[in-house]
Amino acid sequence: MGRTRDIYWGWFVVAGAFLVLSVNYGARYCFGIFVKPLAADYQWSRSVISLGASLNMLVYSLCAIYLGRLLDKMAPRWIITGGALLATLSLILTSFVKTPMQFYLVYGLLLGAGSACMGVVVTNPSVSKWFIRKRGLAIGVTTMGISFGTILLTPAAGFLVKDYGWQSGFLFLGAVTFVVGVSLSQLLLGKTHPEAYGMLPDGEKDPTLVVKIQPESHQPTTLPVSRILTDRRFWILGGCFSMAVMALMSVFVHQVAYALDNQIEKVAAASSLGAIGLASFCGQFFFGWLSDRIKDAKYAACLGLIIMAVGMLILLEATTAKRLYFYAIIFGFGYGSLAPMMPILTADRFGRHVMGSVYGLLTFLIGTGGAVGPILGGIIFDALGSYTRVWQLNIVVLTVAAFVILTLKKDPPAS
Repeated sequence: MGRTRDIYWGWFVVAGAFLVLSVNYGARYCFGIFVKPLAADYQWSRSVISLGASLNMLVYSLCAIYLGRLLDKMAPRWIITGGALLATLSLILTSFVKTPMQFYLVYGLLLGAGSACMGVVVTNPSVSKWFIRKRGLAIGVTTMGISFGTILLTPAAGFLVKDYGWQSGFLFLGAVTFVVGVSLSQLLLGKTHPEAYGMLPDGEKDPTLVVKIQPESHQPTTLPVSRILTDRRFWILGGCFSMAVMALMSVFVHQVAYALDNQIEKVAAASSLGAIGLASFCGQFFFGWLSDRIKDAKYAACLGLIIMAVGMLILLEATTAKRLYFYAIIFGFGYGSLAPMMPILTADRFGRHVMGSVYGLLTFLIGTGGAVGPILGGIIFDALGSYTRVWQLNIVVLTVAAFVILTLKKDPPAS
């Protein structure tokens, strides 16, 4: 017990956020496993099915605006608990859907809202408020939870879908979301920021050292929406990450179906999502660590986007299980940059005390772009009978984003 009391509470926040993200994103990123079974059972086209994932992403991003500002005023505990209950209900109900409209309401609307309450817009700003000098490491470790959940839940859901049907897969994901989401949010995520409890960021004991690490006296504790929206840095961040998430979500929704279309065995196709999770697990730690050791984290973000584009090039020729796994490792490592780089760059540019507000608005913008990815991929496939143009579009989008992110400045534009 004595040793536990000596641990800085910020690391307990990291642990709780890590596991909440594991369940939330692990469950959402399993969606590709359900595409072909749903199509086979109900004769729905891939654009009809992928619209559910797009609606999920759109609702997620809309909720982020409110949640970000709410988080600047309260601890994340009850936000995450409410989200876990809503997500659990929606996943269970999804196993009973019979029509596209039911699917859109349950998976698109309800799960989108529940996932937002358990997502990075809540957890990452919460972690950022507890760290300055070790912010990159803390957020890097936190966002590794996204990959950890994908590694564990994707093969488990794939096994259940293969042997017991897609309904069992959704029921399993709902049960896991309830147990982990509710218990850990109540246990570990009940505090707001260190100063409110007589602590200092990073667990430092000397207040002067905090100032030496990163003077934040000039940074605002509140920021009007109008000021955020007129800041060019906001639009650069939002635009670049929006393009990256658009490419990412098209991959997560359609990758397994693409592999099955190329006669790759079902378990191997589903496990390729787990391979992305494993590679991104390493990438999230690496890019978080790297951002603490270079002059500007934007260079780490640029590198991650370039690696993702290289991965998409490999996917164009991934017609065997071996090539599919090779693509997954490369793409996944680059994708590992997205989750830590977004909050790190936001905190660097706007300050940790307004992370919730700014990050919420950014998540709305990014999520809107991400919502385009699944449905666009489905429409292109239904029109051309192939995913080749989808993957080529992703290469272009990621390359453009990699170069644009380099124009991001640290100081706000002169008024």
